[in-house]
Amino acid sequence: MREAKDMMDGSARLLGYSGLLPQIAAIGTMLTGGPELYWTAMAVAYGYAPHLFVSGRRVVGVGPGDRAAAALDVHAAVMPSLIALATYLPWVLGWDWPRPSLFILAVALIVSPLVDRLIVRGREGFGGWLQLRWHLSLGLGGLTLLAGLL
Repeated sequence: MREAKDMMDGSARLLGYSGLLPQIAAIGTMLTGGPELYWTAMAVAYGYAPHLFVSGRRVVGVGPGDRAAAALDVHAAVMPSLIALATYLPWVLGWDWPRPSLFILAVALIVSPLVDRLIVRGREGFGGWLQLRWHLSLGLGGLTLLAGLL
C-alpha cells in the first residue's frame, strides 16, 4: 500500500510540475519569438495563469468540526474564479492590458497557499499537498510575474 501511495505522490508531483511548462514556453516565446509572436505569447501567458489558478484550488474538505475553516474553504474555492474574471475585464473594456492583469494574477497565485495553510492548520494528512501547493503557486506566480515584466 505504501508503494502505491508513493507512486501516486510522485505522479501528482510530476503532473503538477509539468503544469508549469506552458507558462515557461510562453515566456520563452516572448524572449525569442520576435515581435510578431510577442503579444500572442503574452496573451497565452495571461490565459494560462488564471486557468491554473482556478483549477489548482479545490475545496479541501475540512470536515464538520471546524465551521470557520469550512467557510474559509468554500470562499477560497470561489475567489480564484472571481479574481480571474476581474483580471479579464480590462481586456474586454479596452483598458491597459495584459501587464496589470499578469501582476494581479501573480500576486494572487503567490499568496494563495497562505489561505490553504490557514484552512488546514493543525490537521494531519495535508503536508504533502500543502508543500506541492507552495511549490506550484510560487512557481506559476513567479513565472506570471516574469511574463508581466518582459
